[in-house]
Amino acid sequence: MAFDSEQLGILRGSALALAFALPAAGAGYTWLPAKWFGLSDAMTMGDQIAFALKADLLLFVWLAWCVRAVSKRRFRSPVDRKGSAFGPPSEAIAIPAAMLQNSLEQTVLAFGAHLVLATVLQGPELVIIPLLVVLYVVGRVTFSLGYSQGAARRSFGMALTAAPTIASYVVAAGLMIAGR
Repeated sequence: MAFDSEQLGILRGSALALAFALPAAGAGYTWLPAKWFGLSDAMTMGDQIAFALKADLLLFVWLAWCVRAVSKRRFRSPVDRKGSAFGPPSEAIAIPAAMLQNSLEQTVLAFGAHLVLATVLQGPELVIIPLLVVLYVVGRVTFSLGYSQGAARRSFGMALTAAPTIASYVVAAGLMIAGR
């Protein structure tokens, strides 16, 4: 099957995101001191979940920013002011609305993955969660910057957001199967 140029661009952007995410997460996990985050083997499950909740603050700050971007533009756009139930978004809010929808989806998935990881990782291993949050934020920002330029331009950000989340679910499932 031959790919068109946009599909090749998507594959290239996604591959670059993986080439960035894997070493960044690996190096951070290896070298970032857990003590900087107050992580220890003495943490209870409640402590671990609380840590994940605190670390995920930036996910929700990003999501709030996306909500504000839509509502700010909706306020200024007479055709959009009635609300999304009364028609498709105008050009004034189409991209911010699409960004909000995608960010909501990605936030829910990332948040769930981080909470599940918090239940199967142990103390110092939780240092991966802030690293995942950083990858999420960098992914969302680059997705946002490339959105209006097409799928190939936003693919790096999309993959940088989604791949660590998918990997988190795989790791969590593997640890659960292993008895954690």
